[in-house]
Amino acid sequence: MLVDEMPIASFRTPPLPVIGEGRPRTPGTTGTASSATAVHAASQVFNVRLAISAERHADAGVLLRRMYAWRGYAVEAGAREEGDKVTLYAETGGKLVGTISLCLDWHGVLPADEHFGDRLDILRREGRRLCEPSRLAIDKGMSKRVFASLIHISYLYAHKLHGFTDYVIEVNPRHVAFYRHMLGFADFGAERQCSRVGAPAVLLRLPLDHMAAQIAKWGGTHVQRGGGQNGAERSFYPYFFPVREEPGISARLAALCGTGGRA
Repeated sequence: MLVDEMPIASFRTPPLPVIGEGRPRTPGTTGTASSATAVHAASQVFNVRLAISAERHADAGVLLRRMYAWRGYAVEAGAREEGDKVTLYAETGGKLVGTISLCLDWHGVLPADEHFGDRLDILRREGRRLCEPSRLAIDKGMSKRVFASLIHISYLYAHKLHGFTDYVIEVNPRHVAFYRHMLGFADFGAERQCSRVGAPAVLLRLPLDHMAAQIAKWGGTHVQRGGGQNGAERSFYPYFFPVREEPGISARLAALCGTGGRA
């Protein structure tokens, strides 16, 4: 069971309708009932935690390699990232179902420097403080809130706790549209080959003050509308936590990082 670290945040997904067997046929009629019985599965509770122990880092690596292999990417089991890094994971019922690592540019070195160092140096000369979400993996069939919660908490760690100003990410060209539309990233570096996963990559950038504004506007509205997607906003921001919950989440995150969470 993955319960050795205090949860930074928890959320419950609403029960999903499951189609059961058709209603018994009414006496005196022929055929079967045209509608089925709606049975609601139990809701799930998800916890987001900071990976502190070697075991949790290893578990996150297993999910990462499995999901990357499913997409045809290669990731070495012992792949090491430069720079300071924090790893978050989401679990439900003791099973790890999502993970993200966040590399912080404390010393002028990020994983993306290997292929896009010239582009990152432009931002550094402008006084921007960079961080790079990486090694993101979400198990198949998970709620959108798993993805949103990991991104939101990584943002709080980078922007609210440490004052970093920009996300930069390397993504496969096939995934650029997703990050543009769902989070607001913009192109910042043309396609180059990424040796770490053996696939092409482009560099995207997201100023974190833009993310802050979107969270303030849309965070938590998915829940307020009873689990249905907000018709006026198609991004992932409605699935983020409400902005009123940020101080509590940040306090728990800071307390954990004070016990060795900064890796």
